Amino acid sequence: MKGFIKCIILGILLALCVPTAWAFSISSVTITPSGSLTPGTPVTVAFTVNFASSGSDTFPSTDTLQLMTNLVKPQWSSTMYLNGNPTPQPMAGGQTLQLSGWQLDYPASGYQEYIMFTLEGTAPTVTSTGNQTLLDIVELDTNANPLPGSEVTYSTLVINTADVAAGITSANDALQAFKTLIDEKSALGIDTSAAEAQYNQAQQQIAAAQALPSSQYSDAMNDLIAVNTTIQTGETTLDQAWAQKTVADAQVPLNKANSVISYLQVNMSLSNDARLAPIVAEREIATSYITNANNAITSGNYDQARSIAQQAYDEGNKSYNDAFALNQTVNSGFNPVAAIGSVFGSGILVIVVGVIVVVLIVVGIIIYRKRSSWDELG
Repeated sequence: MKGFIKCIILGILLALCVPTAWAFSISSVTITPSGSLTPGTPVTVAFTVNFASSGSDTFPSTDTLQLMTNLVKPQWSSTMYLNGNPTPQPMAGGQTLQLSGWQLDYPASGYQEYIMFTLEGTAPTVTSTGNQTLLDIVELDTNANPLPGSEVTYSTLVINTADVAAGITSANDALQAFKTLIDEKSALGIDTSAAEAQYNQAQQQIAAAQALPSSQYSDAMNDLIAVNTTIQTGETTLDQAWAQKTVADAQVPLNKANSVISYLQVNMSLSNDARLAPIVAEREIATSYITNANNAITSGNYDQARSIAQQAYDEGNKSYNDAFALNQTVNSGFNPVAAIGSVFGSGILVIVVGVIVVVLIVVGIIIYRKRSSWDELG
């Protein structure tokens, strides 16, 4: 006997541990109009509540089916079907509708039960754009507590029309800031054509949002969201063009260094000269920086690309300056004009002139004496 009682108690405990199955399900939901709404828009929600077809009852007599909406001035109309036979229910108002279990409780084995509902109302006025509940259905227990997991909710976005005007102002401000950025980069010689195309597209999207009537505020909000996306794309495009310009600028001193190094190697035969080796090493470092900067651009790391390109510029410029200085040093020993200038720029000039004067005097005396002797003989 004691064992039997223990089994009964254990069975009760196990039954309490088993989650309660929902006594209803929702199907055939249609919401008109679909998508986001503006305040005052008429809304119709049609749906079917299906009750349990297994177990002892279609719905627990001690529970309550609660339906709720945030629509303004809602009207609930419904028809109950038992084994396919329709029974229209009284129309009800109010944002909350409750159906008691004793209204819904039928033997599950002998009845197929469902209720077709139509809910009509208008979208509420909102102070800020956000989701509003069109329909919320939940099963309440005897203490009016929701059964865990039984709640079904349908919501939609209701737009505050003032948000559109504020959104247009904000979009125009963002667009102006973008235009300022474009002008700044253009003044630096950066190619801004792609960014300007994005600017023009964003302008058109703002104009489209402004032109929409109040009944299409949801479309206007979508246009304004697209404006932000377009501007962000344009800023990224401009950032890329800036990085590309920085790399191109870094290539200039590197090209000049290459030219001078090639001249020294080919024309002056300095390929194996120890003085040229560090200059070539500087050139190679600058070249590797250029490669890394281009790789960073490909990866979309534009800040990193500009930083590396600046290193390439500095190293390339150093290579060029050192190559140019070596070229000046090498060529100074083979410049006849420079050599003559150095001679005439020193005290040697005085000595040379003095020697020439003395030679001329001596030659003059000799010639004078010879002529005099010829005159005496003659």
